[in-house]
Formats: sequence, structure tokens, C-alpha cells
Amino acid sequence: EVQLQASGGGLVQAGGSLRLSCAASGFTFGDYAIGWFRQAPGKEREEVSCISSGDGSTYYSDSVKGRFTISSDNAKNTVYLQMNSLKPEDTAVYYCAATFWPRGATILGGIEYDYWGQGTLVTVSS
Repeated sequence: EVQLQASGGGLVQAGGSLRLSCAASGFTFGDYAIGWFRQAPGKEREEVSCISSGDGSTYYSDSVKGRFTISSDNAKNTVYLQMNSLKPEDTAVYYCAATFWPRGATILGGIEYDYWGQGTLVTVSS
């Protein structure tokens, strides 16, 4: 059974940093893409970033490029989202998701994900 466990959310002041973790189980980690999404109150879900755990290729949305960094520790079956220079508009529930992704294929934004974890709340105060 595929399981994704997101953690690391919290309250931080604008300009601060947080690191989210997504611990995965139930599948061969290197054969999957892991994505981070967020949903703010009253807004649609937005893709933030994703990574191919096979080749390490990454994608970032324009809204977080240069501030967020996604990484994968395949030995721990965990993907991290390091969030720096946080802004109040980054406030949202953050979710991680997974889908099969061929090794060696460069990751793309906008792909469909099959498995979703529960969210972790990030609140950035001004």
C-alpha cells in the first residue's frame, strides 16, 4: 500500500524558513515522481514543485522559483521541500503526492499524481 506522510509545517514570520518532509512507503522510491502542492483558503490547489527520484530532475512553479528547493533522499524514501524567504502568500496547506515516473525521464510540471498524503499547514505571518 502506497503511503505518503507530510510533515514540517508550522507558523513562521515572513522572511523565515521551513523544511517540509514527505516520507513515502509501499513503492520502489526510484521509480516515482514526488510532487508538492498547496492549497490556500478559497483558492485552487497549486503545484509548487516536483522531483524525479530516479534522476533527480526538478520542476518549480514561478511563484517559488529561487526560494524553494526540493530534494530527495532515496535511502530514507523521503523528499524534502526547503522553503526560504517565506511570504504571507505562501500560507497554505501543503500536500505531497506520488506517481510512477520512468527512470531517466526528466520531470515535468503538470503531470497527474495517483497517490496523495495528508496535508501539513504552513502559516506565514507578516
